[in-house]
Amino acid sequence: MDAIDRAIDADAERAFGFLERLVAEPSVVGNEASAQQVLAEELGRLGFTVERVPIPADIGEREGAGVPSLPYEGRDDVFGALGPAEGRSLLVGGHIDVVPAEETGPWSSDPFVPKRRRGRMFGRGTGDMKGGFAMLSLAIDALRRVAPDAIGGPLRFLSVIEEECTGNGTLASCRAGQLADAVVLAEPTGLDLLVAGVGILWLEIAITGKAAHAQSANEAINPIDEAIPVIGALRALERAMNDDVDDPALEGEDHPYNINIGAIRAGDWASSVPAIARLDVRIGHPTAWTPAEAEEHVRSAVMDGTRDDRWLVEHPPSIRQTGFRAQGYSLAPDDPLAVALADAHEEAHGERPHAVGMGSTTDARYYLNGHDTPALCYGPSAKNIHGTDESVELASIVDGARTMARFMAAWYATPGDDR
Repeated sequence: MDAIDRAIDADAERAFGFLERLVAEPSVVGNEASAQQVLAEELGRLGFTVERVPIPADIGEREGAGVPSLPYEGRDDVFGALGPAEGRSLLVGGHIDVVPAEETGPWSSDPFVPKRRRGRMFGRGTGDMKGGFAMLSLAIDALRRVAPDAIGGPLRFLSVIEEECTGNGTLASCRAGQLADAVVLAEPTGLDLLVAGVGILWLEIAITGKAAHAQSANEAINPIDEAIPVIGALRALERAMNDDVDDPALEGEDHPYNINIGAIRAGDWASSVPAIARLDVRIGHPTAWTPAEAEEHVRSAVMDGTRDDRWLVEHPPSIRQTGFRAQGYSLAPDDPLAVALADAHEEAHGERPHAVGMGSTTDARYYLNGHDTPALCYGPSAKNIHGTDESVELASIVDGARTMARFMAAWYATPGDDR
């Protein structure tokens, strides 16, 4: 392992350059192809056999799917295979898509021109989660050069689209049979083990008003004003959910369920009262709720919270699902996968990582909920993901690679049930 650590240190700059190339490709939803090509070239360099995995046009109709917002033609997952065809298997990877940067505030530099400052790399996607791809590449490269026989079973590498809005990329890969005995996703966890996530539902709430010229606004109904009691009703639901957290996987999380108003769209002219206001809403909800149950809770909360508003009683808001329909998930902290990864981290760094749940979701849910396959997230330390001046700590990429190299070597050296 000392030799592997030296190889990781010696190769760190190459991995950082790979990360820079990934970040320079603005892989927002619908524009993932160029970044996927960079990732595919890196997998080829590492010795993987690489293939593209198309997303079926009807994926949105499948159980567990999110609601698609764009066609899937030309937008593929990338899948790599390395090692022997038989034996204990492992799948690693994550998502190539990043959230937009334009509306998060003024960046100190172009979000898609990566910059290094004070031991960090700044740019959209550095933390969430292209830095994780650099970590995995660094670990695999060191293993292959120093201990080429350490990968004694199938190693699979997956880069998916739409983790940030539907999860349909991973769903398509699972349906294509690209599974393994265990899964590690390199999400930014601060080198802790992320083992649980809440349910997530995306909704559009449309509020109808009564349009008019601004000169008679006092006689009109402005749907932006009517959105205020609707938002108040959502806040009341959020408080109620967090007052009654009954999920052992979220122990220590004071406020795991967040309702976020991500966008408000209304009107097109300052001197006109708009006819409709639309709220794009992200609902974080208890694991016990299905997406349909979560939507019903929202409908009931909006109805109850606006019962004193005559207009909204007579013109109730319409609600429709728009993206995530994600069930909550949880992996037991004493699962053999979690223990093995914690052991590897402790060997590399002298202390055990924390096993945590968070008020968000990851694609680990598909493996745990749909395929009874252990899955968790482990990755570098990031700041301001989804925000202004997102960054990743470069040293944590190296530290995470040390853990992953030890984990992979131990994983293949340990007998297990083959899938």
